Amino acid sequence: MTSPKSQLFEKFADLARVLGHAHRLELLEHASQGERSVERLAQLAGLSVANASQHLRHLHSGGFVQSRRDGNRVLYRLGDGPILELLSALRCYAERSRAEVREIVADHFAQLDRLEPVSREELLGRLQDSSVILLDVRPKDEFALGHLPGALNMPLNELERRLSELPKDQEIIAYCRGPYCILSFEAVATLRANGYKIRRLEDGFPEWKAAGLPVEAAA
Repeated sequence: MTSPKSQLFEKFADLARVLGHAHRLELLEHASQGERSVERLAQLAGLSVANASQHLRHLHSGGFVQSRRDGNRVLYRLGDGPILELLSALRCYAERSRAEVREIVADHFAQLDRLEPVSREELLGRLQDSSVILLDVRPKDEFALGHLPGALNMPLNELERRLSELPKDQEIIAYCRGPYCILSFEAVATLRANGYKIRRLEDGFPEWKAAGLPVEAAA
């Protein structure tokens, strides 16, 4: 007879297997921005709708996403529970234990931004005294689903033609989807090259929201 402990470990292993695909981890990052259709999630992850649907069904079976119907569309959002904390722990463990992960971070992320990012705690203090410009570089639809209070939305593909909207005498803090979202890294590199004072938030909108910090959404 299988012991209760062994049964529990098997259930834990089932959940680990659900997360054991790179496409599913990326879909979770996009679902964590807010409720999205299968079609939009597929587009963001660079997958076919059929492939994205299959991965989302697996994630749904593990409770990592929830779904609902809206007419002919199926909409997905992040599931309940400490999912972002679980993914953060996985990220931290991988950076600590895998040299190849550290090399990727150093080669593709650190070279775009070698300055220490801004912590959530520091940003909260800076927002209270209005000493920074908060820049959300995600696409407009993600910004509409939710964003940090008072943030200016300037998607990365609009950044260079809208530089005149940003002051050079005030520090800018950029954020996007999460700690590995390349959008904020590229925004930092672009703005610094044009003489702006800018740093990144240490993570992104989903982590800010999961921490119970204030957010805004479009009406």
